[in-house]
Amino acid sequence: MLKPDCIERGLIGKVISRIEDKGYTISDMKMQTLDEAFIQEHYAHLKNRPFFPELSEYMTSGPVIGLIVEGENAIRGMRIITGATRFEDGTAGTIRGDYAYCSTKNVVHASDSPENAEIEINRFFGDRRLPLFR
Repeated sequence: MLKPDCIERGLIGKVISRIEDKGYTISDMKMQTLDEAFIQEHYAHLKNRPFFPELSEYMTSGPVIGLIVEGENAIRGMRIITGATRFEDGTAGTIRGDYAYCSTKNVVHASDSPENAEIEINRFFGDRRLPLFR
């Protein structure tokens, strides 16, 4: 998912180019503005954290772009090119390392497992059963 700061800062093309340059295919994309119910479900594991209100406000502040990225080792590969979630741990050459300027506004989200990818794709695009995980 390309987060609101990615869109606001005009980084869509740069981020998509990195994904495609890695050899992955974007098989679907959808822009939408998320509502509180979506955020509560998507970030349920973070609801009790002190930063959740700030995260929720940020994620509903503007449109996001959901992507379905396919290719060999796509989930692991996307986690690598995405980089560390925490701004302080950012590594140059990763999307977050190069473009994020704080841990909340960190440009992108990438699923961390095939199971979560399927859940997140279904949440964003509707119930789909695609041969995503090779």
